[in-house]
Amino acid sequence: MTRRARALFAAAAVATLALAGCAATDDDAAEPTASASAEAATPEADLEGVPDVVAVVNGDEIGIDEFRTAYETRLQSAALSASSTGEEVDQEALKTETADLLVNNRLLTQAASDAGIEATDADVDDVLQGVADQAGLEDVAAVIDAFAEQGVDEDQVRQDAAAQFQIDGLIAQEAEIEEPTEAELQAQYDALVEQAEAAESGSEIPAFEDVRDQLEEQTITQQQNAATQQLIDDLRADAEITVNL
Repeated sequence: MTRRARALFAAAAVATLALAGCAATDDDAAEPTASASAEAATPEADLEGVPDVVAVVNGDEIGIDEFRTAYETRLQSAALSASSTGEEVDQEALKTETADLLVNNRLLTQAASDAGIEATDADVDDVLQGVADQAGLEDVAAVIDAFAEQGVDEDQVRQDAAAQFQIDGLIAQEAEIEEPTEAELQAQYDALVEQAEAAESGSEIPAFEDVRDQLEEQTITQQQNAATQQLIDDLRADAEITVNL
């Protein structure tokens, strides 16, 4: 599995699918160069001083191994972004951000369990097949093998997939998502066309019919993001959280 493909799943496991916002690019030919550059630019993870128990969420511990997996993935992504600007990655800030995301993830899975949302083996396989489809892999076994090459064992992969299923189920249950009307989608399209024309980029503007489904998906995702953040805020307000960084 490439660095990018691993990030598709790991980012989702760290936060939520809605907040991850990751997708494969259409330029597959450019991927090897980008991945190689990311690997070369990624600094060594500085985990000195990080305790064995990174955080405690309502009595549930987040350990160093879970933190390390999430942090190293985010470090790769941050290094790739930083390389385009010539800046260095602020690892201290990144560690704090990673801990916060793990806390959010744990709050969501705890709430899902309280709501009776649990993942069966079939549910886990469905999540992993979705990862395979996004990453251009053949099947679930290929996903498991690819993570194994990155040092992540099958039990951990399946645990993360189960957590993602719980989070998705919780958001679907709690979020009030309204499908946008045709008029709303058309208004969004008209605004984008106006912006493109004002920018005078010279790029060809696709027809509304060609981007309609993309606009609808984006609108629904924005609603999911807002609902997820509100749910996290509400859970944090009532939770007992200790972060040991």
